[in-house]
Amino acid sequence: MTAANPTLDALRDDGGVPLRTRLRRAERSRKLRYAALILPLALFVLVVFVWPIASLLARSVDNPELRDNLPLTLAALERWPDEGLPDAAVFDTFARELEAARGSPAIAAIARRLNREHTGLRSLVMKTARKLPLADGADARAELPAIDAQWGETETWRTIRRAGSPLTAFYLLSAVDLTTDASGDIVSLPDGEAIYLDVLVRTLVMSLVVTALCLLLGFPLAYLMATLPVRQSNLLMILVLLPFWTSVLVRVAAWIVLLQNGGLVNQALMALGLTDAPVQLLFNSIGVYVAMTHILLPFVVLPLYSVMKGISPAYMRAAVSLGCPPWRSFWKVYFPQTLPGIGAGALLVFIMSMGYYITPALLGGPQEQMISYFIAFYTNQTINWGMAAALSAVLLAATLVLYMFYSRYFGPTRTGQLQPR
Repeated sequence: MTAANPTLDALRDDGGVPLRTRLRRAERSRKLRYAALILPLALFVLVVFVWPIASLLARSVDNPELRDNLPLTLAALERWPDEGLPDAAVFDTFARELEAARGSPAIAAIARRLNREHTGLRSLVMKTARKLPLADGADARAELPAIDAQWGETETWRTIRRAGSPLTAFYLLSAVDLTTDASGDIVSLPDGEAIYLDVLVRTLVMSLVVTALCLLLGFPLAYLMATLPVRQSNLLMILVLLPFWTSVLVRVAAWIVLLQNGGLVNQALMALGLTDAPVQLLFNSIGVYVAMTHILLPFVVLPLYSVMKGISPAYMRAAVSLGCPPWRSFWKVYFPQTLPGIGAGALLVFIMSMGYYITPALLGGPQEQMISYFIAFYTNQTINWGMAAALSAVLLAATLVLYMFYSRYFGPTRTGQLQPR
């Protein structure tokens, strides 16, 4: 602790308050004013950004279908020793709750959730619901296996209890092509059912290709903008920013017109004698790469331009004057100083590419659909929020890993950066 200053303790204002106390109050008042200024923005970010993302990610482990619609059955199964068949009370309770859910959306939710645990249970639940109610005084423990023999199998009731847990790792495991077997061990899905890791790899590869193309085209353009006189540089800046003034959907539609078999690109190729027939440029990776590179190119050019504009030309002149060839001077002196801009632009493009949906959906074929397509599919068509949230969590995790890599090797605290003495 800092030793007390007797001078400050002795000094007092007109009201007899020590100067040290006045300084502490002023400092506290300043911090409160800063907090009051930041609070509205913090609340806005929390309400419109953090809370929706957290709510969505929570759905990846939420398991409400059986818990909401078969609560008494699940409570009774908690007392079951997991060997043999449950007692008659469990069968009776299940039959009553299944009968109550018949004809409502609840029966579809129950059947759909159980079918995700074990294929075929959906038809079993729907078939059993059609046979209900049982006759008065009937023994459900005997009647249900008579409707279908699977009700007489221990594994069916284990599946119901497992699917009724408040939280589940089912969706997260499925998002990385894993599942649990009958003993609860995590195993890989069969080859015919494992698709999401391939989709994730495809998403990463396509995003990497688009990022590389943007860097390849954006670096010389940014260098040209940084070295040209102001008049020409401003003109190029307007051309770079021009795509921002046009809707993404309009730009994609324009590329469909240009790249179709009778479009301007194919007509130009045939007019120049480069091809004898139209080249398939749509509904494959070519169209997707062209359109995404065009849309995302400004996100590389602008960070690179801001960094290059701050590099003094004196460095290059000094290197050349000391005998270093211009090309070598560029790679040894100029290029390393552009790495922060390269990292920032590549990070922006890569992250945005991983979440792209409209461009691959309109210009690509089935083999070009990225993970965002499946998130939209589960959200809008099958209304499977758990799977959509799990795939979103995988995409978010990949993004965070990428950001950590950027922070370590390209960010302000990157390894090997020169620190001021």
